[in-house]
Amino acid sequence: MKLQSCRRGGSLYVYLEGELDECSVAETRHSADRLIDENAGVSRAIFNLAGVRFMDSTAIGFLIGRYKKLRKYGIGMFLEAPDASADKILSLSGVYSLMPKV
Repeated sequence: MKLQSCRRGGSLYVYLEGELDECSVAETRHSADRLIDENAGVSRAIFNLAGVRFMDSTAIGFLIGRYKKLRKYGIGMFLEAPDASADKILSLSGVYSLMPKV
């Protein structure tokens, strides 16, 4: 899993690329948490999922964990550009009720 980011105005964009599963989530979690801590002054974080080729239930846990961390800072979390299969998983799991798709 590759994680890249950029900050534009009051928004932090997080771009995920690869497979977000049990094998990759620990390192990705660490990187994302460090990124959140370093950008605590933003008003929103947008996780772009266009490059995610595969995600399992561990990915849902990863996203909810980042949502909780961002919430402690008062930062809203949004999801962007999931592919059709990820969109279906995220919709059925109810994740969009916490972090809307933009």
